[in-house]
Amino acid sequence: MSTTHKSTLTPLPQDFYNRDTLTVARDMLGCWLVREDNGEQLAARIVETEAYCGAEDSACHAHRRRSPRTEAMFGPAGHAFVYLVYGMHWLLNVVTEPEDSPCAVLIRAVEPTINEAAMRATRQAPGKQLSNGPGKLTRALSIDKALYGHDMTQTGQLWISRATHSTAIATGPRVGIDYASPEHRDAPWRLWLEGNPWVSKAR
Repeated sequence: MSTTHKSTLTPLPQDFYNRDTLTVARDMLGCWLVREDNGEQLAARIVETEAYCGAEDSACHAHRRRSPRTEAMFGPAGHAFVYLVYGMHWLLNVVTEPEDSPCAVLIRAVEPTINEAAMRATRQAPGKQLSNGPGKLTRALSIDKALYGHDMTQTGQLWISRATHSTAIATGPRVGIDYASPEHRDAPWRLWLEGNPWVSKAR
């Protein structure tokens, strides 16, 4: 576990997110996802992401139409897009690119770096099962619909802090998008830190 002092965990600026979605998805790898809740600060290294590239991407939530559920995706870059899947799992995405270009990066897996014990108290799971999947990490970090639209470029509640890594980045198809057209279903828009044990088991 890192001993980085929490005062050094400053949020990434909006300019970081207001760029090409695949570039942001790559550059987010190795950064720290920071959560403040009930006076505690928790953090985890982002080890896996997926890019969702707007209305033309048939795997993207904004592909069919603009709706109350997807409204955050059309807003400013750097805000949280949180949605529920299977009626039970909250997934955390960060909005990218300029307003009205509904793109986002899904955070798929994280490696605990600060206050892992608090995460395990919240989500009781063995070993890497704590946060090696998008629905697991949100539960471990107490992320839900209350953070929908949250500005992640500011300190307080939830943000991402820059960090470096020296690990190779691997790419492959995104997970769970069988409904998408072949060119989007097979696109290598899932990215992860190669060899990291906290990366999800892709199905």
